[in-house]
Amino acid sequence: MMRFCSRLALAASIAVIAACVPAPKPKVPPAPPPPENAVAVGVTAGPAITIQPSDAQRLYNAFIASCPAMLKRADTSGLTRPEDWQALCQPLDFESPEGVVEFFHSGFQLVQVGDGSAFATGYYEPQISGSRVKAAGFEVPVYAKPADLLAANPATGEKGRGRVDKGGNYVLYHDRAAIEDGALAGKGLEIAWAADPIDLFFLQIQGSGQLLLPDGGVMRIGYADQNGREYVAIGKLLKERGLITGAVSMQAITDWLRANPEQGRALMRENKSYVFFRELTGPGPLGAMGVAVTPKRSVAADPRFIPLGAPVLLDLDYDQADGFWVAQDTGGAIKGANRFDTFWGAGQGAAAISGGLQARGRAYVMLPNAAVARLLAGRNAAQTQR
Repeated sequence: MMRFCSRLALAASIAVIAACVPAPKPKVPPAPPPPENAVAVGVTAGPAITIQPSDAQRLYNAFIASCPAMLKRADTSGLTRPEDWQALCQPLDFESPEGVVEFFHSGFQLVQVGDGSAFATGYYEPQISGSRVKAAGFEVPVYAKPADLLAANPATGEKGRGRVDKGGNYVLYHDRAAIEDGALAGKGLEIAWAADPIDLFFLQIQGSGQLLLPDGGVMRIGYADQNGREYVAIGKLLKERGLITGAVSMQAITDWLRANPEQGRALMRENKSYVFFRELTGPGPLGAMGVAVTPKRSVAADPRFIPLGAPVLLDLDYDQADGFWVAQDTGGAIKGANRFDTFWGAGQGAAAISGGLQARGRAYVMLPNAAVARLLAGRNAAQTQR
């Protein structure tokens, strides 16, 4: 009887211990990788093209300016081939606006990439005070691309921006804090000097801008390269930390940075990304295609989902951004299908529009007839095989 009771007590103890041990969690399957391009997301036919004659010529001018680059570069979206654009890229002189409209109506079709759900922001060309030489009041360096900034590891060929350190190791390039603390000082990389570090910070985010010089002249600078560090949106940080309670706009962010200089400097350094510039002497600013972008006509997009050079139709809950744009630029934060950044030009008016623009709606891409026929035929064939 004693042994039986002991066995019962032991069994009860084991049961209690077992109850305290958490059951193993079921393994969660890894999330599927994001789609690589527009073809992987899926493409469907869009609505009929409707272009107003008053808009057609400006749209055509922006489109035809992109053609030389379109005919040379591979389309990473998978939607088009260079030969699809060949006939459409022959420059034409139209006798009337209606002729331009007919060019688009007869040669193109609209398609929807994925579900077509779009999100658009805005960017502009900042105008800030600057000088070609360092002087009192102009002491924030504007750097050219450093020679030691590499696009790939020279030893292995592995892509990714970095530099070779003194020990011969391939390492990440200097971040914003290191550069601001003098990592590039004294190397002759200063192409100009800005008056205000916050103004230069936002000019870097925009990727290009104008320096208003003391003598009344203008020096236009454009994107040359970036240090390879991840871009961090400081507006998002301010919102998450409860430091801005209202709408997050560029003006609200700027006001907070100026009201909190020490915290602001530290916050800006959390965005480790740093942009290098070159002087632009021709028309500009230049987009990712090497073509001067056009106010209220050029848009930045992710080239994995939108062919650079293709017209895009936006139908958003912000009426001023509705209509046809041409994808002529890219951006570090412009990632994914139907993510766009609309260009509004230079000056305070453009800054006011773009600074708080966050619009949602639908997007369609205008593609050559040959490309649409091939894409839809491929989709139908795949559905038949299923």
